[in-house]
Amino acid sequence: MDPNIQKRKRRLRRRRHIRKRVNGTPEKPRLSIFRGNRNINCQFIDDVSCTTIASLSTVSPAIRGQVGYGGNIAAAKLLGKALAELAHEKGITTAVIDRGGYKFHGRVKAFTEAAREAGLKL
Repeated sequence: MDPNIQKRKRRLRRRRHIRKRVNGTPEKPRLSIFRGNRNINCQFIDDVSCTTIASLSTVSPAIRGQVGYGGNIAAAKLLGKALAELAHEKGITTAVIDRGGYKFHGRVKAFTEAAREAGLKL
């Protein structure tokens, strides 16, 4: 079997295990992170009403102008800071992290630490 397919299957299996335990509410939404090769996407999700409260990406116009390449740690830090500011505007103070099956290091860790430093409780 192709190693890339195996790697993806393992990540999706970890993702299912995480999603069994992590649930978002209107008071404490789920912060979902998707880490692609070129970009990072994140969104606050209310699982009770199945709606997205707010979302941001390195492709978004607000972030795209500040960072050239969206797939590195510098972009992740900038995105985490910008998302914390957006959450503050929407009235979100705490959230639950859904790392999407990715290991908590590198870009995912930089993103969450930047969001925490900007005042978001995760």
